[in-house]
Amino acid sequence: MVINMDILEEEREKISEIDRKMAELFLRRMESVREIAIYKQERGLPVYDPAREQQIIARNGSLIEDDLLRGYYLSFYENLLSVSKKYQHRLNEGIRVAYSGVQGAFADIAARKIFPGAECVGFDGFEDAYRSVANGQFDCTVLPLENSYAGEVGQVMDLMFFGDLYVNGIYTLPVSHSLLAVRGSEIGGIRRIMSHPQALSQCREYIRRHGWEEIPAGNTAEAAQKVSELDDRETAAIASTLTASLYGLEILDHDINSSNTNTTKFAVFSKTGHRPEGSQTCKFILMFTVRDVAGALAKAVNVIGSHGFNLKALRSRPVPDKDWQYYFYAEAEGDDGSDAGIRMLSELKSQCDMLKIVGRFTNEISIKEDLM
Repeated sequence: MVINMDILEEEREKISEIDRKMAELFLRRMESVREIAIYKQERGLPVYDPAREQQIIARNGSLIEDDLLRGYYLSFYENLLSVSKKYQHRLNEGIRVAYSGVQGAFADIAARKIFPGAECVGFDGFEDAYRSVANGQFDCTVLPLENSYAGEVGQVMDLMFFGDLYVNGIYTLPVSHSLLAVRGSEIGGIRRIMSHPQALSQCREYIRRHGWEEIPAGNTAEAAQKVSELDDRETAAIASTLTASLYGLEILDHDINSSNTNTTKFAVFSKTGHRPEGSQTCKFILMFTVRDVAGALAKAVNVIGSHGFNLKALRSRPVPDKDWQYYFYAEAEGDDGSDAGIRMLSELKSQCDMLKIVGRFTNEISIKEDLM
């Protein structure tokens, strides 16, 4: 077969020119990726946004009409997205994330899964972790909002109500509790069980069946750490399997929580708010108080629904230091920045003594403990 060298060189030169332009466009694209990384860091948003990624893959795939070439292009484009995420992760190595607990706590697991490569630091309590972001020491904090078995975390709700941080993402972590003790221990010899009150509640049936004394701890990983330090074969901890290797403990039993669908919702808090794209997948969090008159709460709830917003959750909490006064936490679907949202908030203000938006996020994202 005879190859026309002039044609070959001509096409190679065209490819070289296209490659030069692609290199210039690549640098421009990565500069925008860098700006996005900075934006996400300021708002405590993760690098990976699966819904957004699927949208742009579908959108860009439609730009190629040739069925054969579309597959090659999508392979090329997915690799480009992978490179962009790796670059953002590299930039994220400077981000500082606070959580409540010690290494191995479920909040630690959640923080490291949401922000891989970030510096994750544990604090003694929810308020300390929250304040570390409020005072600018940390970029964001990952705190538990609610457990599917034990209910909401009141201290975190109170911080949301009185504080100034925003919720920019909610993540669900399946929680599986294990029974941990020092090496050589046996279940029959255990007399005391130590863990966070929420974990003790989630494993109450198992604890009662064995007749063990309950000892509350600051969090599950802290309980494992204390059991390791005590070196007492009659004292065990309820914690994640990860903490067994961290603190040199033996796993005596797995999956001891009462519910097989035990899940904890974690919220990411930062100083700057974020408005997600796409009103169909957007949710927002309202916190408010109503006037002390008959029907005030019902009217407030009706206002939200009358403007087309689906109320997904409504909880009440007592206002600290004020007897029989309550504030309310509400999650609703939709875009509060839309025309309907603006009208809804304006009308709602007339029914409330206090009203504020504390967060906006897309649908909850599931993270897996076993990926740690």
